[in-house]
Amino acid sequence: MIFEKMEQYDYEQLVFCHDETSGLKAIICIHDTTLGPALGGCRMWNYETEEEAIEDVLRLARGMTYKNAAAGLDLGGGKTAIIGDASKDKSEAFFRALGRYIQSLGGRYITAEDVGTTVSDMDLIYQETPYVCGVSESYGSSGNPSPMTALGVYMAMKRTAKEAFGDDSLSGKTVAVQGVGNVSYGLCKYLHEEGAKLIVTDINEDAVNRAVTDFGAEAVGIDDIYSVDADIFAPCALGGILNDDTIPELKVAAVCGSANNQLLDDDKHGRMLEERGIIYAPDYVTNCGGVITVADELQGYNAERAESKVRGIYDQMDKIFSIAKRDNVTPAVAADRLAEERIKSMMHVKSTFSLNEMTPLSRR
Repeated sequence: MIFEKMEQYDYEQLVFCHDETSGLKAIICIHDTTLGPALGGCRMWNYETEEEAIEDVLRLARGMTYKNAAAGLDLGGGKTAIIGDASKDKSEAFFRALGRYIQSLGGRYITAEDVGTTVSDMDLIYQETPYVCGVSESYGSSGNPSPMTALGVYMAMKRTAKEAFGDDSLSGKTVAVQGVGNVSYGLCKYLHEEGAKLIVTDINEDAVNRAVTDFGAEAVGIDDIYSVDADIFAPCALGGILNDDTIPELKVAAVCGSANNQLLDDDKHGRMLEERGIIYAPDYVTNCGGVITVADELQGYNAERAESKVRGIYDQMDKIFSIAKRDNVTPAVAADRLAEERIKSMMHVKSTFSLNEMTPLSRR
């Protein structure tokens, strides 16, 4: 059954990691290393079954292949799923044991922080292997990725605005922002500085009040954000919010935000947006500023270089809209094709990543 799933989407490797002393139970999935070593975060979740963990790590690893390829990175896709309760099952031995498993892969997989794990956890993994990003700044890390993620969403939004309105200026545009967390607050700052009007909502009242105070934003109810009169809708909270119920409510020309998996059904709801004349910016491209920044650590982090790459998300969005027009498909499908075409082109150069092809990490 597992091999059937791996064959369906051409996975390379599934590694089961167990350490009795620390209680570690983890699964590392490497989906594709055509473009380079597989980069993907380390997620810790209290999965109900082992099968659920396997399903999750397979799905997430494949998603990272597409995200990294579409972002223009020379990296493949992978992921780690740790089975356990992040609030009580962690220990030094736990993460150092995982670090040894990652080291044993010889650079084929590079991990980073994800749901349920922290910078401190990455520091422990780093004691055993250099193949980890998002460690403490004292180790040469890029630090909190939220500001760069926000910049990337802003650049994607400017190119989306050009597609929807004919130019990329956001001055005078009204943007409805769902969720005002760390990334979204940074996005709101960019939008406010350019002269956009903001309408915001969040389950956290303090976050809403902060946006109202700092940016003169208009606050609306949680469910009201879908039907406000605006130019652009920016989903920056939960996934699956573009669906049968919400899409008919939208009164915008474009959707561009930082939330993951915004379309409940990629094909169906991507087409629903298109039928309503709403331009959609694929989420895994708009929010890839964080992974671009983290990936820069592999060369020895340089803030200027990382920012330049993040601003390049504008050009990646340009390619996606061009493919959508060329093939008469939705931007969501076009983003997948951009990734697939890049991987396919590199298959003529090399088929799988080898440690011998990798430049040693400069920070260790």
